[in-house]
Amino acid sequence: MAYAIVRAGGKQYRVQPGEVIKIPSVAAEVGESVQLEALLAGDGDTIEIGSPAVSARLVTATVVEHGRDPKVVVFKKKRRKQYKKTHGHRQNFTAVKIESIG
Repeated sequence: MAYAIVRAGGKQYRVQPGEVIKIPSVAAEVGESVQLEALLAGDGDTIEIGSPAVSARLVTATVVEHGRDPKVVVFKKKRRKQYKKTHGHRQNFTAVKIESIG
């Protein structure tokens, strides 16, 4: 089975064709095609490692949806000082379906 390690939004993901992954938000409409750069590509026994990216391989993905992750609560407290502070954060994401590798 073919697979690749791709970089999107400063993070790396291991992907295979037909898989749906959540990546940091991308400025593309639902249904549009997106190109991701492959850092490593493997096909059974052979592995291509890029420096930093494999030049011959591009991973093609289709945007499935845009959304927001669940809220992460950040709570700060200093005991005996009457100090409490609560912050929340929701990260935007884009779900993409991997169509082909290379």
